[in-house]
Amino acid sequence: MLKDILSISGFGGLYKFISQGRVGIIVESLEDNKRMNASATAKISALEDIAIFTETEDIPLKKVFKAIFEKENKGVAISHKSSGNELKSYLAEVLPDYDRDRVYVSDIKKVINWYNILHKLELLNFEEEDKTEDTEEVKEEKKPADPKDEEKNSEE
Repeated sequence: MLKDILSISGFGGLYKFISQGRVGIIVESLEDNKRMNASATAKISALEDIAIFTETEDIPLKKVFKAIFEKENKGVAISHKSSGNELKSYLAEVLPDYDRDRVYVSDIKKVINWYNILHKLELLNFEEEDKTEDTEEVKEEKKPADPKDEEKNSEE
């Protein structure tokens, strides 16, 4: 879901990769479908590669989005233009152990804005992903038993 969606430093909004250009990559805005060249020197990050610092580990953005999705009962989040204190409180509800020293209000604004953009464009489909994960778990459970284990059990 998030691997094809990009954030480009210095440009607001989210983009999808279109093709490789001579001096960078061609991207398309998710909001207005305008294409542009993103310079090879621009800091470009796939949302899939972004995580939020917590006191114990880094939580992938996908899991943060899912927590917001569940908190909002599949609805939109608060505005990214809310006050700093409102944004911090909101993230604390979604991710109680987020690292308050390393996650800045500007980071929270981006996460909330990105979530709302993806929600508006109906690109947040966690139910489909849950079904895929459940299918993979069933496949793992149905793996054939190791013949060596069966030999050990029959010897006992």
